[in-house]
Amino acid sequence: MPNPDLRYWLVKSEPFKYSWEDLVKDGWTYWDGVRNYEARNNIRAMAAGDQLLFYHSNEDRAVLGIAEVIREHYQDPTTDDDRWSVVDIKPLQALSAPVTLAEIKREPRLSNMQLVTRSRLSVSPVTADEFGVIVAMGGLD
Repeated sequence: MPNPDLRYWLVKSEPFKYSWEDLVKDGWTYWDGVRNYEARNNIRAMAAGDQLLFYHSNEDRAVLGIAEVIREHYQDPTTDDDRWSVVDIKPLQALSAPVTLAEIKREPRLSNMQLVTRSRLSVSPVTADEFGVIVAMGGLD
């Protein structure tokens, strides 16, 4: 499933603020509100076509779907502070079944995933192998 020409990422959102269902309903959004320099740098490294695992933090703690970057980084329109950037994303496909954090932590092939090792980071890179494992765990080929 992973394409070696793409890069992969995981983005986190608290579902009461912005959920996978909101993204599907809206059709696209800009990914805003990131106020951590490392996460911001990850946003700035994203390219159009890169794929994202959409993760609900807090209540669900699960990957629910796959999104795609459709516009590379630009100034975050929610602030005048030029240190912060956003990307535009659109939903691609919901997973057949959510992949929970507990399931991810039990999977040995995901033991080095930043979601596990650096759990506070809201935007993190994902290897092609990690992406493929999670997508398969979610019932997609």
